[in-house]
Amino acid sequence: MRKLGTLLLVCMLILVVAGCGATRNNETNQQAATPAGETPSTPKTLKDVKVVLDWTPNTNHTGLYVAKDQGYYEAEGLNVEIIQPGAGGSDTMVASGAIPFGISYQEAVTQARIQGVPLVSIAAVIQHNTSGFAAPVDRNIKTPKAFEGKTYGGWGSPVEEAVMNSIMENDKGDVKKVKIVNMGEADYFTAVKRDIDFAWIFYAWTGVEAELRGEPLDMLYVKDYAKELDYYTPVIVTNEKQITDDPELVKAFMRATSKGYQYAIDKPEAAAAILSSSVPDLDKELVLASQKWLSPLYKDDAENWGEQKAEIWQGYSAWMYKHKLLDKPLEIESAYTNDFLPQAK
Repeated sequence: MRKLGTLLLVCMLILVVAGCGATRNNETNQQAATPAGETPSTPKTLKDVKVVLDWTPNTNHTGLYVAKDQGYYEAEGLNVEIIQPGAGGSDTMVASGAIPFGISYQEAVTQARIQGVPLVSIAAVIQHNTSGFAAPVDRNIKTPKAFEGKTYGGWGSPVEEAVMNSIMENDKGDVKKVKIVNMGEADYFTAVKRDIDFAWIFYAWTGVEAELRGEPLDMLYVKDYAKELDYYTPVIVTNEKQITDDPELVKAFMRATSKGYQYAIDKPEAAAAILSSSVPDLDKELVLASQKWLSPLYKDDAENWGEQKAEIWQGYSAWMYKHKLLDKPLEIESAYTNDFLPQAK
């Protein structure tokens, strides 16, 4: 036993000496690789930043995931975490300053500004409104007037009936002849098989999914029936305090995010693969098909991704005021800005 103990002690000493030698060799090599008078570089400290989504991850959000995956945020000194909204929603989290950035909608920002809530839209994710009323083709809803006598499934917002009324009036229809029910937590495909005839969807996700399912839709895009309804949905938002206290952070975040969406515009297949890898629970086939459909529409006819136009904000807010969805006209200058986009002068 004494001999065995001695042998173990010797072995341990050999390992320690060898380790010390390796450490000295590593230090020597590191010193040799570092020019005289300079110290070895240390990892760059990244600033932790959160961005909150408006809903579960989908191709509206691809640019964020690309920017994170491709190191665009890290190159700006940011460690970005993409999170899903809590019970209060993304607007509340951003407006309160709990989270610096989020995904919202022009409608929500407009209503928030009227109520004195300091949300500010800093980029349009999609240049034109890709939402509309969708119905299975067997319901024979080809025009807004055909909504009459049908059941609409919604989420209980007064905006829904106002939009429906607006486009039905132009088609000599009567919104009072539409039965409006709350869909609750049911998804579109479940609801139309159960108790509704049509609903308001984003075609890039639900419409493309219908294609993949072999369940063709009649899709009535709201922008095709009233130009005021071609508003920005979704948008990226921050709050006034964030802009005042740290405008450089907003610029850095938007530089990286813009690169992420430009990548998704240029490389839809690769961008779809990144989103699917980042959110494994998503249906890969749906993500790819949706991305191919949506990528050309991020920028569309705008000169640069993210740009917002005064006439869009003015037109939609005037429409909301006309339909008594706002208590007063919107001061559009405070609601949005292009100043933090990379191409801003």
